[in-house]
Amino acid sequence: MSEPVIASMAEVRSHLADVIDRARRDETPTIITRRGRQEAVVIDIEEYRRLSRLADEAEDAWLNRLADEAEAEGVEGSVSLEEMAAMLRSQHG
Repeated sequence: MSEPVIASMAEVRSHLADVIDRARRDETPTIITRRGRQEAVVIDIEEYRRLSRLADEAEDAWLNRLADEAEAEGVEGSVSLEEMAAMLRSQHG
């Protein structure tokens, strides 16, 4: 993946097709700014899917590690992996 291009919302609005082509064809993300602050990023859909898979795999590994630690400490007061995942998701939501 190439270094990202930084563009204002107005620039992206005027050249959206170019921004999408750059993300897809050149694998170059575009960071979109609004009032000088970075707000969003346009990336290729395959890169998004890859990053989503990596995040899911990392979360699953972390939850499994927590479950293994809890099991090693004993079952009293422990929760299932599904219950733990639901609790963590409710804290982030």
